Amino acid sequence: MSDWVSYYKHEEGEEEEDQDGEVEVLGEYKYSGRDTLVFLVDASRAMFDSYDNDDLAPFDMTIQCIQNVYTNKIISHDRDLVGVVFYGTEQHKNSVDFKHIYVLQDLDNPGAKRVLELRKYKGEQGRVLFHKSFGHSGDYSLGEALWVCSNLFSAVRLKMSHKRIMLFTNNDNPHGNDSVKAKFARTKAADLRETGIYLDLMHLKKPGGFDISLFYRDIINTAEDEDLGVQFDESSKLEDLMKKVRAKETRKRALSRLNFYLGKDMALAVGIYNLVQKAFKQPPVKLYRETNEPVKTKTRTFNRETGSLLLPSDTKRAQTYGNCQIVLEKEETEEVKRFDSPGLFLIGFKPLVMLKRHHHIKPAQFIYPEESLISGSTTLFNALLIKCLEKKVMAVCRYISRRNTPPRFIALVPQEEVLDEQNVQVAPPGFHLISLPYADDKRNIDFTEKVPANEEQVDKMKEIVQKLRFKYRSESFENPVLQQHYMNLEALALDLMEPEKAEDLTVPKTEAIDCRIDHLVEEFKQLVYPPGYDPEGKATKRKQGGSSEQVEKKAKIEISEEELKNHVRKGTLGKLTVPLLKDVCRSYRLKGGGKKQELLDVITEYFSSH
Repeated sequence: MSDWVSYYKHEEGEEEEDQDGEVEVLGEYKYSGRDTLVFLVDASRAMFDSYDNDDLAPFDMTIQCIQNVYTNKIISHDRDLVGVVFYGTEQHKNSVDFKHIYVLQDLDNPGAKRVLELRKYKGEQGRVLFHKSFGHSGDYSLGEALWVCSNLFSAVRLKMSHKRIMLFTNNDNPHGNDSVKAKFARTKAADLRETGIYLDLMHLKKPGGFDISLFYRDIINTAEDEDLGVQFDESSKLEDLMKKVRAKETRKRALSRLNFYLGKDMALAVGIYNLVQKAFKQPPVKLYRETNEPVKTKTRTFNRETGSLLLPSDTKRAQTYGNCQIVLEKEETEEVKRFDSPGLFLIGFKPLVMLKRHHHIKPAQFIYPEESLISGSTTLFNALLIKCLEKKVMAVCRYISRRNTPPRFIALVPQEEVLDEQNVQVAPPGFHLISLPYADDKRNIDFTEKVPANEEQVDKMKEIVQKLRFKYRSESFENPVLQQHYMNLEALALDLMEPEKAEDLTVPKTEAIDCRIDHLVEEFKQLVYPPGYDPEGKATKRKQGGSSEQVEKKAKIEISEEELKNHVRKGTLGKLTVPLLKDVCRSYRLKGGGKKQELLDVITEYFSSH
């Protein structure tokens, strides 16, 4: 059976081609093209005022947030297009020659030079430089600023997938006394919506609070899968602003879009998403030594005997079964791999308590309705979700992710929507898709040796566990190897003197742990281990019942004390083997480490003083 499983795994290239073809059939653009993002920043004088002594000015928060997005995209999505536009400036630079609108950076790939350019406008010196270079003005038109952003998208000759504008401001009514400009801004925002450009408001703190209903409620528009009927609260801290930007900026591309069949004549469309995906270092790119251009790799197949080039039609596939080679034609290979059309097929429902932790054989995925493919999918999906939450049940389905993929049994675990105090979505409403194991995947392991613990030992360990409990959140811990790698690359790209040192949060805080448990560890050792317990040696555990009679076996050594003293005197102790040196340490009750040099130092010190 394992040969056939590996046979499917080796067909990833063909499966990807099938998947791409399937997307074209659906008529969706979401799998191809580049993500484009324009930061539209209010540069009026109010954005540079600090309202609290401890907090950053709104403009400083915005620039730092844009910088973070740039550095993240350089690492993960360097082919995306990003631009920066200021409005409310005295100077102007744009393709339409509108006043008080300055295009700082056109839509282009994120790079080190762009990050360095933004860095110049941070802090007090950056504020002075900005005032000198651009100035401030309140006589601007937001509609014209949106027009300039629209022209930036139009000027791009590449295929684009998601087009988004992020508007940063702390003015909740920019055209309060000018109904003409306000109407023009609303009209232009509606035009953006029709052309598929999403406009997100990142409103910042201002005295008296930011009231969206005054102007921006009719301006902003979001993607269909983001329209939650919830508006974020104003941001007063950089962490809050970054959280909102990440929620909007993060890609929400589905792995696939499938039909979810609830019965013979009832189906809805859903998208499959990855909520967790392992992060890897980007692989190095091979360059041609003379021109530094990337090189392409081509694989060709040759006849081993004649050395002639073989075409795809000249080769066949085979599987070995019972020392017999089974040769398959290409059509037979495709037929063997084909089970059914892709989709989710409901089998029934089971109580949630029946799902065990060991049933999770790989990271769970997430499903969300796709209204654009089948009308009414959202309503039916929500009804199913609400009922599963009420009855505390999971849906068991057969799942085929794409063509030429073997089916799996999966459990759909319902999840309710969760918002934080800033009204930022923490957990989306939907179902977690958990792959269930087949009977072939389960292993029966016999644990023959059992060492029971008495009640006193269990109670003491409970005390230790209680002292060391803490709230674990995976998002609080970053991979230190990856972080240091990217900091090194960032330092090279930005011409920094030296890279920042990544903090390794995975290292246990031994001092804090020792302070918490204090004497409990020694008490536990006394209850479990015999007297004179050496963690480096082979200690004999105390028998059940706590018997005080312990028979301590003296280590057998094949060398006399006189010979040891001679070795120490002549400096030839290093000729002895590590096991023999450990036996010497145990025999003379010396505490030596696991390394040979540590053992030599301990034995030399002992015999030099005796």
